[in-house]
Amino acid sequence: MLARYGDRSPEQVDEQLGSLELTWLIAETEQAYGIQLDLDDHHLDAIRTVDDAVAALGAQLDARTAVAP
Repeated sequence: MLARYGDRSPEQVDEQLGSLELTWLIAETEQAYGIQLDLDDHHLDAIRTVDDAVAALGAQLDARTAVAP
């Protein structure tokens, strides 16, 4: 998904995320899944890499789609 930002190939995506890339990635995720993510400053500050973003955004998506017992 991040490769679409700047029209790059996946190989050109750096592991480190800039603030604009993170903002774009969050917006794309919200649009793709039709949800609004709830990331506070603490969570946003912890996202520095693609792996961090996958973990944080994945956790948000999992929390949104979890079915109550």
